[in-house]
Amino acid sequence: MFSAKSALLFAVGVLIAFGANRFYSQSTANQTDGTMEDYKSAKSVYDFTVKDSHGADVSLEKYRGKVLLIVNIASQCGLTKGNYAELTELSKTYADKEFKILSFPCNQFGGQMPEGDGEEMVCHLRSANAEVGDVFAKIKVNGDDADPLYKYLKHKQGGILGDSIKWNFSKFLVNKDGQPVDRYAPTTSPKSIVKDIDKLLQA
Repeated sequence: MFSAKSALLFAVGVLIAFGANRFYSQSTANQTDGTMEDYKSAKSVYDFTVKDSHGADVSLEKYRGKVLLIVNIASQCGLTKGNYAELTELSKTYADKEFKILSFPCNQFGGQMPEGDGEEMVCHLRSANAEVGDVFAKIKVNGDDADPLYKYLKHKQGGILGDSIKWNFSKFLVNKDGQPVDRYAPTTSPKSIVKDIDKLLQA
């Protein structure tokens, strides 16, 4: 038979174990939420963290107050030459403005972005004379494994024939409050978006 002291210690042990299990369960649930898989509850693009080309975390909070053009890029697409040239022109034209291009390499469309992250990507863009803003790690933009940021962008700005990204160089325009306000087809010329960029910069 337990002594009073043993009984007390046993009871305390049970409470500690129960508390630990309860805490673990809550922590696990919170970790799931923290991955931003629940992208529909995000208030703006600033809620997301992405990886740069070298694998470091980048909070999109750093772009607060800027107009953003978010693009999924590829190196071997028929649209590459024109988009690289015009995105480079936009980068230079708005270099002293509150505007930034965020480029996300993606290999989901015909395997047309085979270059790896890091130095290989840097070398590719340098050889192509492509100054396409800030370049991040390669991601998926469609499917269950799509980056949470892209799930959010598609949720906020659905496409004409469904929300999925149709091809390389789809474009999302984001205002100074981090809200996606427009979406453009892969064939839309970056230069044709200038009037929309200027409108947001002046707002």
